[in-house]
Amino acid sequence: MASVEGKVIIVTGAARGLGRAYATALASDGARVVAGDIRDSSDTVSEIKSSGGDALAVELNVGDAASCEAMAASALETYGRVDGIINNAALYGGLESSKAEAIAEEDWQSVMDINVSGVWRCCKAVIPHLRANGGGSIINIASLAAVYGMPNALHYATSKAAVIGMTRSMARELGRSWIRVNAIAPSAVMTEGTEEFFGERLEKAKQVIAGGQSLQRNLETEDLVGTVRYLLSDDSKFVTGQTIMVDGGTVFL
Repeated sequence: MASVEGKVIIVTGAARGLGRAYATALASDGARVVAGDIRDSSDTVSEIKSSGGDALAVELNVGDAASCEAMAASALETYGRVDGIINNAALYGGLESSKAEAIAEEDWQSVMDINVSGVWRCCKAVIPHLRANGGGSIINIASLAAVYGMPNALHYATSKAAVIGMTRSMARELGRSWIRVNAIAPSAVMTEGTEEFFGERLEKAKQVIAGGQSLQRNLETEDLVGTVRYLLSDDSKFVTGQTIMVDGGTVFL
């Protein structure tokens, strides 16, 4: 099995949903986890510690560069190094489904600032520490929405397409420092955010999404963990610039 034991991994958006699933799974595998979120991540850290794992909760606003720098500094102060980051924090659950011409200017800008610039800010904060280690792994969470096309959520789909482009450019730029940069593009995962986004349309959406997949069931958080573990481990030491679809076989790249 791909090993992350002893690695120091930052997970953004770790208070709930996918971020919490990544954090708890990696900690159970022996990683030391820095759980960052604008929400309180103490429950995530308490769960990890109660199972014998090692984790640190940090307040993180990816919309603020100083907050991202402080997160990286806290990781370094506590654990002495950073080996990888999962850029999971994003605006999703609170977004309203809107036709392209009906999206408010401020909503568009907010999504771009958090979902795109937020990833860039976190990368900026950790890249010097990864270089100091002689390499590491960056995982950016994209979405099926960027590849398949998601109606009535143009701002979200566009932001995740930008994450894929950022991943490819960073992979080319950082390869000489042995920093690997990859993206994961999941289908709609059954989390609080998905429930919030679809609201009363959730059950119908679940049927439509699963029906378009080769593997016809809805994606759960644990379905992403193996891919994350692989990309953080040395088993993927020659894999970079890739977007891995974890979508039950909806699209084939």
